[in-house]
Amino acid sequence: MDRYGATMSADHSMQALLVNGTVGVGNTSVAAALGRRLADRGLPGLVIDLDGLRDIWPSPSDDPFHLELTLRNLASVTRHGVEAGARHVVLAGVLESRDERTRYAESVQMPLIVCRLRADHAVVSERLVHRHAGDPDGLAWHLRRSRELAEILDRVQPDDFVLDATRADIGEIADDILSRWLGPSEATVRLPQ
Repeated sequence: MDRYGATMSADHSMQALLVNGTVGVGNTSVAAALGRRLADRGLPGLVIDLDGLRDIWPSPSDDPFHLELTLRNLASVTRHGVEAGARHVVLAGVLESRDERTRYAESVQMPLIVCRLRADHAVVSERLVHRHAGDPDGLAWHLRRSRELAEILDRVQPDDFVLDATRADIGEIADDILSRWLGPSEATVRLPQ
């Protein structure tokens, strides 16, 4: 059992994992790699980028990042994914509080494990510069936000485990997460017979 009450059960019948971290650290890329690895192992899964569930404007003044909308959309998408056969749900996003962690677990209605990706700020900044080339306002906002989120995540620590994504390969990070999440036996590739 993790420190928040979620159980990493041996049967793995229904589990969710949230790849948490600042903007630019690689949450979405690692979540996509995890989805590919689940598929390679014959494990039915669903990958959800939380940003896509909240990409609407304007934002309400009391909910600038659309948490309420995100949670409602997450519950719906997860329910439909489970009905379609998914048993492993991978989320990419940012948790800013322990309360949010609880609310995300309630939305997916299954045990939620949280892995934080951490990287040196210089590396995150370089990634953001590349991502926001030609968008100086977007770049400035994301650079500020990445520092702000790093401070919040260091203080709140809503994660079960933390991995350094500064120099590691996305595939290596995904393999490490998969092994910690589902255990070594599920992390190995199943070859077709």
